[in-house]
Amino acid sequence: MTTKRLFRQEHPILTGCLLLGLLMVAFWGGITFFVGSLFRPAKGSSLLHEEGIGVVELTGVIVSADDIIAQLTDFREQKGIKAIVLRIDSPGGAVGASQEIYEEVKRTNAVKPVVASMGSVAASGGLYAALGAGKIVANPGTLTGSMGVILKFANLEGLFDKIGYKSEVVKSGRLKDIGSPSRPLTEEERAMLQAMIDNVHDQFIKAVAESRKLPEATVRAIADGRVFSGAQAKELKLIDQFGNLNDAVLLAARLAGLDTKTMPKLIYPEKHDFSLLSLLAGESGQSLLNKTHWQTPHLAYEWVVSPL
Repeated sequence: MTTKRLFRQEHPILTGCLLLGLLMVAFWGGITFFVGSLFRPAKGSSLLHEEGIGVVELTGVIVSADDIIAQLTDFREQKGIKAIVLRIDSPGGAVGASQEIYEEVKRTNAVKPVVASMGSVAASGGLYAALGAGKIVANPGTLTGSMGVILKFANLEGLFDKIGYKSEVVKSGRLKDIGSPSRPLTEEERAMLQAMIDNVHDQFIKAVAESRKLPEATVRAIADGRVFSGAQAKELKLIDQFGNLNDAVLLAARLAGLDTKTMPKLIYPEKHDFSLLSLLAGESGQSLLNKTHWQTPHLAYEWVVSPL
């Protein structure tokens, strides 16, 4: 009989405690590693406060401005960030969020140079956000423009009739259930919504006129929702020059008084490694549902091509 086996037979309780202790150490070690991985900064984090050009990316449908505002604020306060490039690849999105980004870009440009770099698409709210920058760079084939406002409601009245669904509503005012999917809009509701949309549209037109130093009448003539190529946008003075991301970086460096004989170091916002927590909650605590798209009717500076 081996010594180990003899020890286990003579001291079963002590042996069990030792095994339980080893299991506990392994368990807590695993938990510590897992929790640490949720919040571990990725390599290349801007926490090092390196010197260079900051790059903030605005991609996809604009739902919330929180992350972009946080990134712009961080870069604005970092002394090592000499200028910022706002890289845009977006068809636009929520009116309020687009306006918030525009204001923050404008505020940042007053502190250090900001150059907007348009990728494949920078339309509607994407264009609005770019207006806060000191300079706008796009490719000749970039899709931009789409200066307009859209508000969509689903009318499911025909479907509800087929399946026998009926909606009962108790409301405090005749306009409280405006946009109900169980009935069409009334003329009064449509007129009220149109007046609101026209007002928000005017806000877009005035922002373009002020930013691009164009007569308001000139902007209004082309602000009917049409899209432009980058080449057309340059003719209309909606952008400043042609170029890709590197061209925008070099322009930002020149505006900041940096040596442009070599490409400046690009510094991206801090990102965390992939984790279950970031997938479910998002880096700013935003839910996964919100990141897909909002579900309620919304005013949008958005280039919409889908019939849905």
